[in-house]
Amino acid sequence: MSGELMGTTELRASHADRDRVVDVLTGAAGDGRLTAEELDERVEAALTARTLGELAVLTADLPVPAGAVAAEVKDVARIEQRGGSARRGDGWVVPRRLEIVSHLGDVTLDFTQAVITQDTLRIDLDMHLGKLVLLIRPGIVVDTDSLVTGYGKIKTRGPAGTGVPVDLRIEIAGQLGFGKVLVRRKR
Repeated sequence: MSGELMGTTELRASHADRDRVVDVLTGAAGDGRLTAEELDERVEAALTARTLGELAVLTADLPVPAGAVAAEVKDVARIEQRGGSARRGDGWVVPRRLEIVSHLGDVTLDFTQAVITQDTLRIDLDMHLGKLVLLIRPGIVVDTDSLVTGYGKIKTRGPAGTGVPVDLRIEIAGQLGFGKVLVRRKR
């Protein structure tokens, strides 16, 4: 994987990183946020985690304790590629804004196990002859009203998450030429 595409979440975790996550989990269980079974499962996962992304997923639904450092959230991240593909997967930290420049290639953003720390993500898209795939879970909505398409298609697949509170709103703006935006809803 190129250094340009490698994010903080893909860095190897240290013993100290694992210990910090176990402390957060133990505190959350003490506050009644996790059951004993959930605590056992997450502590086991923390002790065997290889990357910071694997650790971030374990505490993504818990408040950050006072004095602790939250997962690093970038204001702006950028994906730029030509003739290839790029992917953000398990445990990636969702930035506030994402700039995507892609020509003759595909970009896949998997939000099913992403670390989401804010309620809105703006994607500024400049894509030609390619495909943007968003894998989303219930509680995530996608707005493409500001996307200009020139011989492009926008498709949504999967069941709508009606009645689920919105955790993240993804706003896609910019331009799509001879390409496709595909939103796949997962259960």
